[in-house]
Amino acid sequence: MVVVEAYAELARRVLAGPARLGRTRLVAVDGPSGAGKSRFAAHLAEALAALPGGRPPVVHTDDLLDGWDDQLTFWPRLDEEVLTPLRKGRPGAYRRYSWVRRSFLPRPVPVPVAPVLVLEGVSAARAVVRPEVTLAVFVTAPASLRLSRAVERDGPQILPELRRWHAGERAHFAADDTAARADLVVDGAPSLPLDADRYYVRVR
Repeated sequence: MVVVEAYAELARRVLAGPARLGRTRLVAVDGPSGAGKSRFAAHLAEALAALPGGRPPVVHTDDLLDGWDDQLTFWPRLDEEVLTPLRKGRPGAYRRYSWVRRSFLPRPVPVPVAPVLVLEGVSAARAVVRPEVTLAVFVTAPASLRLSRAVERDGPQILPELRRWHAGERAHFAADDTAARADLVVDGAPSLPLDADRYYVRVR
């Protein structure tokens, strides 16, 4: 079943949901690279900005990776620097990784205590955090399109690493059962005509 839904309505549903990460409602936007996770997270944050509580912080897991080899092993860093403080009602902070310098930047990025935190990236909705997630979203798109999007964004020189990354994604999602356990599965490449800033296509 394919249904067109409004980000504004989803934002209201998130705010009406229970806060399970301390006082914060955690929205985990997961899915393979190039599927449209960042776009979905940005539109949902924009919709939440219009509601009480204001614009939520958005944390991209790519900013916490220590390079290509840290695809899934970054989680303790995220938990220690962001999730654990928020569980305790305190603000978190993390250092953003520079893919150009291949090192973490010295200036911390603050993550305030807010009604909602949007966490976006591969494995954002992994099993270990599901009990604390208010809404788990899985964004999907055809593999060929995802590959072309990534190459267009970052250049063909990333292809060797990208193919290895895609293999790691597939293994993780199969073992984690991420899509089946998500609250919402979204088409990141809809063919239906719609205002993509305001609406998304739900496939489950």
